[in-house]
Amino acid sequence: MPTLRLALCQVDPTVGDIAGNADLVRAWTRKAADAGAQLALFPELMLTGYPVEDLVFRRSFVAASRAALHRLAADLAADGLGDLPVLVGYLDADGPPQVSADAEPGRGARNAAALLHGGAVVATYFKHHLPNYGVFDEDRYFVSGDALTVVRIGGVDVALTICEDLWQAGGPFAVARHAGVGLVLNINGSPYELNKDDIRLPLVRRRAAEAGAAIAYVNMVGGQDELVYDGDSMIVDATGTLLARAPQFVEHLLVHDVDLPPAKEPVDGEQAVGGMRIVRAKVSDILPPAPVGEVAVGGIIAPVADEAEVWQALVVGLRDYVNKNRFPSVVLGLSGGIDSAVVAALAVDALGPDRVVGVSLPSQHSSEHSRADAEELAKRTGLDFRIEPIQPMVDTFLANMSLAGVTVENLQARVRGVILMALSNQEGHLVLTTGNKSELAVGYSTLYGDSVGGYNPVKDVWKTLIWRLAKWRNADAERRGETPPIPESSIGKPPSAELSPGQLDSDSLPEYDVLDPILIGYVDGDLGREGLVASGHDPAIVDRVLRMVDTAEYKRRQSAPGTKISIKAFGRDRRLPITNRWREDG
Repeated sequence: MPTLRLALCQVDPTVGDIAGNADLVRAWTRKAADAGAQLALFPELMLTGYPVEDLVFRRSFVAASRAALHRLAADLAADGLGDLPVLVGYLDADGPPQVSADAEPGRGARNAAALLHGGAVVATYFKHHLPNYGVFDEDRYFVSGDALTVVRIGGVDVALTICEDLWQAGGPFAVARHAGVGLVLNINGSPYELNKDDIRLPLVRRRAAEAGAAIAYVNMVGGQDELVYDGDSMIVDATGTLLARAPQFVEHLLVHDVDLPPAKEPVDGEQAVGGMRIVRAKVSDILPPAPVGEVAVGGIIAPVADEAEVWQALVVGLRDYVNKNRFPSVVLGLSGGIDSAVVAALAVDALGPDRVVGVSLPSQHSSEHSRADAEELAKRTGLDFRIEPIQPMVDTFLANMSLAGVTVENLQARVRGVILMALSNQEGHLVLTTGNKSELAVGYSTLYGDSVGGYNPVKDVWKTLIWRLAKWRNADAERRGETPPIPESSIGKPPSAELSPGQLDSDSLPEYDVLDPILIGYVDGDLGREGLVASGHDPAIVDRVLRMVDTAEYKRRQSAPGTKISIKAFGRDRRLPITNRWREDG
C-alpha cells in the first residue's frame, strides 16, 4: 500500500496581494519540502485571497491571477521545489464575466485549483458547487465546473475538490467513488462560526464514506473584513477515522503520512458520471522519495471552550483588519463599562498595548467608579490612557442651542465621537466602536456618537456573551499567573450609558437575559412573533423588542464592519430593506 506524506499549509493570505500570496506559497512549500512532504496543499483562492467579490469582474485582476499562477510554478522549480506537487487555489476564467454584454453561457470566471509540478501547471479543477447563502454570493461571480479532475501521484489516484463541494451530498465526492480514487483533496475558504468546528468533522466523515476515500481538508486562517477563518484543517481516512487535525486561528503546517490504496488502471478516455466528467491526468514519476525513517504524525488538536474559541476569533479578526489595512494603531473610548473594557482587552491582545489608545471622555453624569474603572483597566493592560473631559464642549453647544431631554444625551455621545475622530485624523489611529450585537439589534446607540468608528470587534457578540468573555479572559489570565485585564467592577455593575442622572440600560430595555434569547430567535433563527411566543417569551415584551429591531435597520446599515462569529451577523448575512412596513405583530 503506497504511503503519501501530505503537507496541509494552513496560511493567511491577503485579498488582492497576489505577489505576497505567491511568496507565502513559496515559503510554506519550502517548509513542506523540508518536512519530507510528497504533496502540499494550500487554501481556496490562495493566490488572490478570498472572497475577492467584485474584483472578479475586473479582467485585469483575472489576468494577473492566471499570470501569477504560471510564474509561481516556474519560481517553485527555480527554488529547487519542482519535484513537489503543490495544489493551490487561484482565480481563472474561460470567458467574459457573467455581468458583461459579451457573456457566454457556461463560460466565465472560475473558482479554480491548480496542481503545480516540474515548473508547470499539470492539472486544473473548477469548483462544482457554488454556495449562494449567508455570506456567499458565488453564483454572482463564478460559473460551475462540470468535470472532476483525477491525478495520479505516487501511484495513488487523487481527486481535486474545492470547499462547497464538500458541503453538498452528491457531485464531486460521489463521482470520486466511481473514479476509484484513494484520496480526495479539498481546499477551503470556510469562514468561522461558533461551533462550526463541531460540524466539520462529521461532514468530512460523511464525504469520506460517500467517496470511499481518505480526505485531506485544508482551510485558510486569518481575517478578511467581517470574516475570520479558523483553519481547523484535518485528514480522515476512508473509514472516517480522524488521523490529524490542526489548531484553530494560527498558521500551521500539518504533516502526516497517509497509507492509501494503489491506483487501478483507469478506463480509457473521459467518463461521464452523475452529470460530471472524469478527467484524468498523470503527474511525472519524478516525485520526492517515499518517506523513510520515523512516520510523520500530524497530531490531533483538541477543541477549546466556546469562550476561548470566540476570543481567538475576535483577536485574529481585529488584528488582520488593522494590519492588512495598514493602520498603525487603534483608539477607543473607555467608559469603564463592560463593552469598552472587552474591546480594549481584545485590542491589546491583538496588537499589543503600544498600539492601543484608550480615552476616558467623562461628562457631569460620569460616575467616579466608571472613571476609576477605565483608569484601572489602562493600568492592568498598559495601553496609552488619556482623559478628555467633554462637559465644556457640551456646555458650549447648550449655550448656543436650546436642547433638552434625549437630544442632550445624544449630544454628549456625538461630542465623544467628534473627539475620537479628531484623534484618528490627527494621529492616524483607527477608531474602534464598542456596541454589542444586542444594542445594534434594538438600535440602542447614537448615530455619529457611540456608533462612530471604522471597525467594531464585538459587533456580532450578544451582550450576555460579552459578560461570559470578560469572565473567561480574566480567569484565563489567572490560570497563566497574569493580571486579569478587566476590572471586576466593570463586570459586576449594572450596564449604563451614563448620559443622564442614575441612568441604566434597563430603563429602556428588558434585562439582557430576557432580551438576548428573543433577539437570538428573531435575528439568528428567523422566528416570527408566533414562534417566539410559542417558545415561552412574554408576548408584550416580544412585541416591544420586535418593533425596536425592525425600526433600527437604518442605523445598522450605517454601522462599522465587525468580526462575524455567529450563524447570522448583521451585514453580509442579514439583508433587510430599510423601507419596510411589514411588522410581525401586524
